[in-house]
Amino acid sequence: MTFLILVSGLALFLAWNLGANDVANAMGTSVGSKALTLRQAIVLAGILEFSGAVLFGRQVIATLMKGVVDLELFRSQPQLLLLGMVSVLLTCGLWLQVATWQGWPVASSHATVGALAGMSCTAFGVSTVHWSVVGLISLTWILTPLVSSLLAALFYGFIKRNILDYPQRLDEWLPWLSVWVWLIVGAVVLPQFSKFTVYIPGGTITVALAGAIAFTLYQWSQLKQESAAIAEVSVEPRMGAFQVLSACMVAFAHGSNDVGNAVAPLVAIATLYTTGNIPTSDISAPLWILILGGSGITAGLAISGRKVISTVGEQIIPLQTSSGFSAELATATTVLVSSRLGLPVSTTHALIGGVVGTGVIQGWRNLQFSTLRQIFLAWVITIPLSIALSAVIFSFLRWLPI
Repeated sequence: MTFLILVSGLALFLAWNLGANDVANAMGTSVGSKALTLRQAIVLAGILEFSGAVLFGRQVIATLMKGVVDLELFRSQPQLLLLGMVSVLLTCGLWLQVATWQGWPVASSHATVGALAGMSCTAFGVSTVHWSVVGLISLTWILTPLVSSLLAALFYGFIKRNILDYPQRLDEWLPWLSVWVWLIVGAVVLPQFSKFTVYIPGGTITVALAGAIAFTLYQWSQLKQESAAIAEVSVEPRMGAFQVLSACMVAFAHGSNDVGNAVAPLVAIATLYTTGNIPTSDISAPLWILILGGSGITAGLAISGRKVISTVGEQIIPLQTSSGFSAELATATTVLVSSRLGLPVSTTHALIGGVVGTGVIQGWRNLQFSTLRQIFLAWVITIPLSIALSAVIFSFLRWLPI
């Protein structure tokens, strides 16, 4: 029992740093554009992340492994898998801690993949790792920000050309923006509720369109209450409503999908420690572990997330609500399409790419290349550093008595 308490503490440490880094960079654009204050972003993200993690974060083991390690290799020596998962918790927690101290937004999923590969190499040799999968995941840190950057540039260019340059046209384009946003919300968030709803053909699209109509009518009524004389200054505040919605969507989806990076090793350890059996790919996390992960993510965001929020929201390019909304919409679209295609991508990489894409439209000179160089370097070294650190930690742990 003492051992299980100790590894639960390690999982909480990892969840804390995941919240301080992953969640913080997702909310950075909203804070940087002044759509939300820092306190509002922390409270809102905390509620949504915790809800997503606890309500929809149960299927975590398959998400974590992603074909990197064959669990059957550990069947004859389950204690090695137990120690390997401890090394994964330590590796990811330490790297995310260092990255957060530096203000670098990095991908926790990439750190997890590297840690898994490092401990598997040490346990059974280099040939036991599916390097093609690791290579594909490594490739996504190049492709994901490029695609998201292109989409963000297209979104922001469209908004600038048709709305910001002609603010009186906001009420004409508002319905189309609402429909697009709510379709993305429906595609990302609503399927999470499938276990709790009766299936209706086309139900996701129907609910999404209903939400789009309601949101559009509300925005339209607000616009009609304003005079033409102040229409120009009302554009960015109205865009802020869209950005808050998109930020909520990213936070909820992140909590439901990425909580596995924090708690899946603990699920594997708890299963091994209590039953002695190798966990299967479809094992679910107990509720207490999900609450532990959700609590750690929320606390890490609230207490340690300010530095990464500042990096994303203020130190790459000055953001307005329209550019922040474009970056978040591009992020959501990129992650959604990639998920449907079965491609492993990072929300962090997509979001940074989206911010850069809006910066290209605003002007290259506005981009802070010194910040981007630091972020790029952190991305490049995440997987190899995690492999090496996990191998060292695992080599040390395997000589200790369990």
